[in-house]
Order: sequence, then structure tokens, then C-alpha cells
Amino acid sequence: MGSFSVALSIASLFFLVIIFIVFSSKENIKSVQLKIFSRMLILTIIGLTIDIIGYFSFHILGIDNVINQFISRLYIVFYFLWGLGFTYYIILISFNLDYGNKIAKISKIIGWLVGLIIFCLPIKIYSDETSIFTYGLSVNINYICSLIFIIIMLYCLIKNLKQIIKKEYIPLLVYIGLGTVFIIVQHINPKLTLMLFFQSIIIFIMYHTIENPDLKHIRELNLAKEQAEKANKAKTDFLSNMSHEIRTPLNAIVGFSECLVDRNDLNEETKGFAKDIVEASNNLLEIVNGILDISKIEANKMEIIPKEYNPREVFNSLCKLVIPRIGEKPIEFKYTYSEDLPGVLKGDVAKLKQIVLNLLTNAAKYTDEGEINFNINCINRMDTKTSLLYISVKDTGRGIKKEDIDKLFNKFERIDEDRNTTIEGTGLGLAITKSLTEMMGGRVNVFSKYGEGSTFRIYLEQEIVSMEIPESKTEEIEIDYSAFEGKKILVVDDSKINLKVAENILKPYKFDIVSVTSGMEALEEAQKQTFDLILMDIMMPKMNGIEALNKLKEIPGFDVPVIALTADAIEGTDEKYKSAGFDEYLSKPIDRYLLNKVLTKFLK
Repeated sequence: MGSFSVALSIASLFFLVIIFIVFSSKENIKSVQLKIFSRMLILTIIGLTIDIIGYFSFHILGIDNVINQFISRLYIVFYFLWGLGFTYYIILISFNLDYGNKIAKISKIIGWLVGLIIFCLPIKIYSDETSIFTYGLSVNINYICSLIFIIIMLYCLIKNLKQIIKKEYIPLLVYIGLGTVFIIVQHINPKLTLMLFFQSIIIFIMYHTIENPDLKHIRELNLAKEQAEKANKAKTDFLSNMSHEIRTPLNAIVGFSECLVDRNDLNEETKGFAKDIVEASNNLLEIVNGILDISKIEANKMEIIPKEYNPREVFNSLCKLVIPRIGEKPIEFKYTYSEDLPGVLKGDVAKLKQIVLNLLTNAAKYTDEGEINFNINCINRMDTKTSLLYISVKDTGRGIKKEDIDKLFNKFERIDEDRNTTIEGTGLGLAITKSLTEMMGGRVNVFSKYGEGSTFRIYLEQEIVSMEIPESKTEEIEIDYSAFEGKKILVVDDSKINLKVAENILKPYKFDIVSVTSGMEALEEAQKQTFDLILMDIMMPKMNGIEALNKLKEIPGFDVPVIALTADAIEGTDEKYKSAGFDEYLSKPIDRYLLNKVLTKFLK
């Protein structure tokens, strides 16, 4: 090694020490790449130190000194270990291996074994006035190992040619290109010892190409993520509370209005006003449900719940719901379905109904005259037992401008606002439709001509349970009110107005009704007398409905059905309350059809 080479080594050592200080001064994630890099950085610093000490030692003590023999052997072992470490690094980034894999264990064993052999093999030291270098069997074995390392790295490169543009491969390209030349030159002219300088360059390139995220930044990102999750939870809690607060007065509005509609001592005008109130309340309820749905979708808390269903009954019921929306408009509603539509399918029927109802409702809203065509076709694949439903809603309504079609599925955005000021809605329906369809693995397309109408198409795959059409089940439940006469019902609600609503809705059943305004009062009444059914509100002060239910179940011999009656109506609420121990769930405003089903189930 000459004076020029040692000057390069001193400069390289100074430079790598600075890199080591910078690298160690900041917290880093302990990734595989960083572990290997840190070890190679320290190894290179050690190698440079050995090189510099060796240069001065040789000049002071001479080549025959035992210390210099030892230093020379360490120097050769360093070259081997550095090549092995770099090769291992290339294997890791090429095949995405873990640091603790079998290759790592094998590499350590080979490293110690071959390193020991190289250290023990004979070497010779040459010295003249200009340079000092080693040669012999130990050095030749090291050259052979270096050649093997290069072959392995070339294999990794060829295996991952498509990944060659990744920045992690830049050190490899530099190493193979210039490194091969340096090895050949140094083998021909051992006086030129430039490899340590070259290895320092490789370490420098690795430092700037390796993935080295700052742990401080990651902590800041994690903190921001936690804050975002808290904010999202706060939003969900707010929407849940908002749902409860809006549904509570709506329960009174709808309940009293329906009672007015059912009364025979009122004139038709008054009944008409009551019907209008019910319709307006239902519109407000749709808006609340839409906001809750979009919140669940954004929070990734909307779940797919597959159930078996009769598609003909489902689509027939949707037609019955949309026809009143058309009202007195001069619109012809047409409904057809494919003859080979399976008799029973399996899928999330609740979301399917919501998707189709949104499209039908939109068609009814934005069509003033002409027709609405609702068609269901399918492609049945019996080999996979799946049916691809092709659902089309075509109208002769106002249509959509070409430039507005891309905005159609945006949340809270209503297109052509100036023209559609009289149309009710929040702009959430189609956004929910698209999200739910894609969540179920389907897609939605829209074709429209401004001023002439629109066509919405849903493509959705469902599981075929049976091709045979089951017997139709009537939607209406015939109520024999005399069968309920004398049954004792306990109604628990902290709102006196809601108690009054419940009493009026239950009046036709001729129940013996006891009303209380707290969970504590419910416990007292349940201990005093026996009830046939309990309707329990959930959100009450001091003792909520779940706590009251648990206390009731502690009463010896208590086996009364308890129904959760609450304004909390976010999706999944029914499963939540059933798992909490309630026998059934009813949401506010009270749906009379569902109420009839519950009463028939538990009291007949």
C-alpha cells in the first residue's frame, strides 16, 4: 500500500465516521436493510482503521514483525466479510427475505468458517520504497470468494431485471461495473490498493438509496393517525347521537300523525294534513339514514350480511314502495324480470334493496312525465352456482349533462342545481348506491341524454340457492286484536311524549299498559307484578336500557321477553342489542308492520 492509497483511506475513514455520526444521531426503524447497512458501515470503518494502522506499523516495525502479520491477516478477512455482507444484502432486497431466515444463519456459519480458514492460510508480504501489499494462498482464496459473490449478485440482478430501476439496486450496479474492473486491476498490479476507497463509495451510495425512514416522522404520522381515528370515532358517536336526537321527536310526530290518520271522527282535510306530516317525516328519516350510511362506509364499518331471499318478492315490494312516490304524475311504471331469474338467491338483500330503491326513487323524483322502466335480467352460471343480476332503471326524465356525469356519485353534490331546486334530497343517494354496489363486488353504470332521460345499470353477482320459485309469502300480517286483549305490557322510556306515542299506537291491541320513565321504576314494577312483554328504551339517564335488562334478569324466575325500543338505528344495531340479551329490536319511529310481527311472535 502506497502513500497515495493511505491518504485515500484516511479521507474515506473521516468521511464514513461523519456518516456514522449522522446515521446514529437520529432514531431509525430497525428494518432488515438498516441492520445490514449499519453492520457494513461499522465493518468498513474497522477495515479502514486496520489499513491505516497497518501502513504506519509496517513502516515502523518492518514486514517481518508478528503484529504486522496479524494485521495483514485481519485485512484479508475484512475483505471477505465485507463481500459476504454485501452479497447477503443484495439477496435480501432481491427476494424480500427476513433478517432471521435460514440464509442468514448459513451465511454466519460460512462467514466464520471461511474467515477462519483465510486467516490461517499462508500469506506473503511484499514491501519496497513505494508500496506494501500481500499475496499468497490466503489472498487467492479471497479473490475466488469475491468472484463467487459477484456471480451470486449477477444472478440476483438477472432474476429481478424488472426491478432494476429501484434505487436499492444502484449500489449493486456500481459494485458490479466498477468493482470488477478494480479487482482485475489490483490483481494485475497489487501496488494499487484502491478497493477500500471504492467500498467507502458503495457505503455512501447505500446510505442514500436505502429505505431509511426517520422514526420521529413516523411517530408524528402515527400520532396524526391516532388523532384522525379519534376524530372519526367522535364523528361516528356524534352521528349516532344525532340519529337518536332526531328520531326521538320524529317518533312523536309520526306516531301521533298516524293515530290521527286512523281516527274516524276527523274530516278528510285533517287526515290529509296528518298524511302530509307522515310523508314529510319519512323524508327527513331518509336523510338521517343517508348520513348514517355514508358515515359507516367512510369508517369501513359497513358489513356484508348475506341472507337467502326470494328476488321476485324483493323486487315486487320495491315496486310497491316507489309507485306512491310517483303520485299523480303522468308516468307509466313498467316492471319486467327474466323468466330464468332464480327462485332463491343469497346475498346482502338489505343493501340490494337500498341500492335499487335509491335508483327507483331518483327516477321518480326527476321524471315529470313519460315512463320508468324497471328491468331485471340475469346470467346464471350453474357450474359456479352464481347468478349475475343485470338490473336496469330507465326513465324519460330530465337527464344529465355529459360534463356532470362524473360528479354524479360525489357525496353531498347535486348537479344542475338551478333546475332541480324543487327536488328534495341531500345528494347522498347515488354516492351510497355506488359505494354499496362496489362493496358487494358489483358495478354501476349510467347513460344519459340531457333533457331526454337516464339509464342506470347495476351488475351484481349473487349465489344461487335454488332455481325453483318458492311459495309467495304475504307481506301483510292479519291482526286479531281480540287475541291480545288483557295482555300486560310494560313500556319504559324517559320521554313522557314517547310514552304517550307508544300508548296510542298500542291502544288498538287492548293491552293493559303500564308506563314508567326510568330503569329503576321498571325494576320496581317488574318485582311487583308479572308482565307478558316489556318495551325498553335504551338511552336513559342514571340507568340505561342494557343495565336495566341485566338487573331484570337477576330477578329469580324472570322470563319476560324484553324488546329494545330505541332511536339508535345505525346498521348493526339490532345484532348489538340482541347480543346484549334483548329478545328483539324495534327502532323509532315505530314501524307498525314490524311492531305487529314482534307482538305476534311473542304474544300469540
